[in-house]
Amino acid sequence: MSFHMVEFIEKKRDGGEHSEEEIRRFVTGFTEGTIPDYQAAAWAMAVFFRGMTPVETQHLTLEMARSGEILDLHDVAPFIVDKHSSGGVGDKVTLALGPVVASLGLPVGKMSGRALAHTGGTLDKLESIPGFDVNLTIEQFKEQLGSVGLVIAGQTHDLAPADGKLYALRDVTGTVPSIPLIASSIMSKKIAGGADAIVLDVKVGSGAFMKTVPEARELARLMVAIGAGLDRRMAAFITDMSQPLGNAVGNALEVREAIDSLHGGGPDDFREIVVALAGEMLLLADKASSREEARALVERQLDNGEAWKKFVEFVAAQGGDVNSVENPDMLPTASIREPLKAPVSGYISRLDALTVGKSELILGGAREKKGEPIDHAVGIVLHRKVGDWVEKGEPLMTIHANSREKFDEARLFLLGAYEFSDEPPVVPPLIHDLILPEES
Repeated sequence: MSFHMVEFIEKKRDGGEHSEEEIRRFVTGFTEGTIPDYQAAAWAMAVFFRGMTPVETQHLTLEMARSGEILDLHDVAPFIVDKHSSGGVGDKVTLALGPVVASLGLPVGKMSGRALAHTGGTLDKLESIPGFDVNLTIEQFKEQLGSVGLVIAGQTHDLAPADGKLYALRDVTGTVPSIPLIASSIMSKKIAGGADAIVLDVKVGSGAFMKTVPEARELARLMVAIGAGLDRRMAAFITDMSQPLGNAVGNALEVREAIDSLHGGGPDDFREIVVALAGEMLLLADKASSREEARALVERQLDNGEAWKKFVEFVAAQGGDVNSVENPDMLPTASIREPLKAPVSGYISRLDALTVGKSELILGGAREKKGEPIDHAVGIVLHRKVGDWVEKGEPLMTIHANSREKFDEARLFLLGAYEFSDEPPVVPPLIHDLILPEES
C-alpha cells in the first residue's frame, strides 16, 4: 500500500478517518525524518480543527509508543502502577504518593517532567534535594524499582520519540490545545513506560490546561478509554486547580510540605488528593477490596511513619542527601522572606492559581524555555485560601525571594491573585469527578 502525505493531510482536512495502517505510516515516516515538519504541522492543524475518533487516537497513541522502546518491567516486579498529573500549581502529589504506595509493597516506576511556564515539575522539586540524581539509565531505573520499589527519573529519549518530536512541533505551531493530541501524547509515554495500572490526575481551573470541567472530563474519558483499550487498568480523577494545591509553591518549599505530609501533617487539601489517588492505585492493583479500605491503608502509612521511611530510602538510592530531608532547614532557603498583607478585611473569594504560578516564574523558580536554570529556593507559602476570613494587614502569604527586584515585581503581581467579599464564598470542590473505564 502506497502512502502519500498530502493525501493523508487532505483526508483529515476534509473530516475523514485515518486507518491504523495510515497512522502507522505517518508516525514511522515522521520519526525517521522522511516526512518533513511542515507537512506534519499541516496535519496537526487539520486535527486541531477536525479532531480524531477514539479509535484513531488509540492507534496514534500505540504507534507513538512503538516509535521507541516499550519497557517491560515484569522481570523486576509482577505489577507496576503509575500516576500522571496534567500539571498544576503547588502539585507535589508524587512526592508523597509514591512513598505511600511503595511502602505497601506496590512498586511505583515513574518518569516525570520538569517545570515549564507556570506548572511545577517533579524533577525540579526532587533536584532541590542536594545530590539527588534524576538522570538514570534504563538499567538503573529497573534495578531501583526492584530493590526499593520506588523510582522517579527523567524521560529517556528512547521512550516514545515520535511524541517528543511531534510535541515540539505542536508547541511552535499553535496546535497544543487539541484533546486527541494531548491524550495520545500523555498516554503514549505512559504505555511506553511499562505500567500495568495508571491513575490520571486531570487538573481543571485557571491554573490548569483544561479550564472547564466538561473539557477536563472529555480528556479524562478519552485517556481512560485509550488505556483500557490497551489492557491497562485505568482511573482518572478530575481535581480542582482554580487555586493552588496545598500551601507551598516552589521547589524546595514543596519538598518541605511533602515531608510534613509524610509525617502525618501537611495541608488537608493536599493530604486528601494524595489519599484519593494512592487509594485508587491500591484498588487497581487489587491491594484493597474497597475504596474505604484503600483510604484507611494510605492514611495509616502516612501516620505511622512507614511512608516516610520509604521516602528516605528512595532519596538515598538516588544519591540525595538524607540529612537535608531529615532536617529540612538544610534544603535551599531564600534570603528574602516577607509577607504579602491583606489590603482589606473580608472573605477571600478568589485566589487565582495561574497568577500564583506565574509569580513563581517571576521569582525564578520556573522556566519559560526548556533547559533554563531555576532557583530551587524561591516561591510562596500561602497562609489564607478561598473561604478564609482575613483582617486588613494580616499576612495572606509569605514570598520567598533571592532578589529584591524580583520580590517587588512578584509582590505587585500577586496582589492581583486575590479577590475579597463580605459574604462567605462558595469553595470549589477538591475532586470534581472520578472517571472509570465503564464510564468512558
